[in-house]
Amino acid sequence: MKKLLFPVIIILFSVALNAQEKTGLRMNLEKNKVYRFRSASEQTVTQTINGVQQTTESKVTYIMSLKMLDATPEFMVTEVRFDTLLTNTNTMGKVVTVSSAVEGDITSSESADVLSCVMNRLSKNALYVKIDYTGKPVEIVNARLLPQIVLKDTAGITLQGPTGQAVKRQAAETVSENNLKAMIAMFTHYLPGKEVSKGEEWTIVQQMTSGGMMLDIATTYRFDGLDGDRAGITAESAIKASDNAVPIESGGATVTYTDLKGMSKANMVIDTLTGLRIEETGKTHISGTLGISAPGFSMQMPMDINGETKIGIIQ
Repeated sequence: MKKLLFPVIIILFSVALNAQEKTGLRMNLEKNKVYRFRSASEQTVTQTINGVQQTTESKVTYIMSLKMLDATPEFMVTEVRFDTLLTNTNTMGKVVTVSSAVEGDITSSESADVLSCVMNRLSKNALYVKIDYTGKPVEIVNARLLPQIVLKDTAGITLQGPTGQAVKRQAAETVSENNLKAMIAMFTHYLPGKEVSKGEEWTIVQQMTSGGMMLDIATTYRFDGLDGDRAGITAESAIKASDNAVPIESGGATVTYTDLKGMSKANMVIDTLTGLRIEETGKTHISGTLGISAPGFSMQMPMDINGETKIGIIQ
C-alpha cells in the first residue's frame, strides 16, 4: 500500500506545481476605480551630416489615468485622461520644453508655446475608449470631437516656413485617433487575454508614428513565472519602418527612412488580479540612414537612436 501511495503523492504534487505555473493574463479592472500610470523615457539621437555628428537628447514623461465605466463580454468602456505630457529636448545645447502644465499660446512665435497649448488642451479633455481584454484600444468614441476642441484655432498659428509646417503637422498628429490609440496602448496593450503557462509566448503587432515616421513594432512576450499575484514577463520587440511608410515632407525636402530597423528588450511585472503592469524597464536601439532630397539636391544621413524607458503604476 505504501508503494502505491507514494507515487500517487508524487503525481498530485507534480500536478499542483504545474497549476502554479499557469495564470490568467487579461484586463480585470474594478468599475469606477481610477488607475494612474507613469512613463519616463530618455532618448539620444545621433545624426551625421556631412561627416559632422549632431546629438539630440530628450526626456519624455507621460502620466495617464484610466477608469473603467462599463463592460461587455468583448470590451470595456473606459475614461482615459493624459494628466501630464512633458518633453524636454536638448539639441546641441539648445533646450526646448513642451509641457501640458502651462497654457501656452497658439499665436506665439515660439514652437514650444504652441505645442504646450495643444498638450494643455489635450490634458483637460477626457477620451472615452473601448479597450478589449488584451488591453488593446479598439475605438475612441469621441475621436472626431476631440480634434475640434484641441485644434479649434490652429489657423491662428503665426509660425511660418518649415517650422510652422512642422508644428501644425505635429499638433494634428498628436490628436489623431491612431496616435491617441498608440499612446494609450503604451500603458495597456501587452496581455494575451487568456490563461498562459510558464514559458508560453504571444506576439502583439502595433503601428505608431514617431517624429513623422511610421514604424511597425512586433513584440513577443514570454511568461517567465509567478511570485504570488505577480507575473514576470520578458518582452522583445522588432522595429522597422512600415511597409506603407509615407515620406516626411519638410521645408520643400522629402525625407525617406525605409531602412530604419531596431530592437527593444524589456522586463515587466504584471498584477494578475487586475492585468495591470506594475513596473517595466526597457532599452531600445534603432539605426538606419535617412534619404533627404529636394530639387537639385540629395544626401544620405546616418541616424542612431538609443533609449531607455520605465513604466509603472502610481499607487
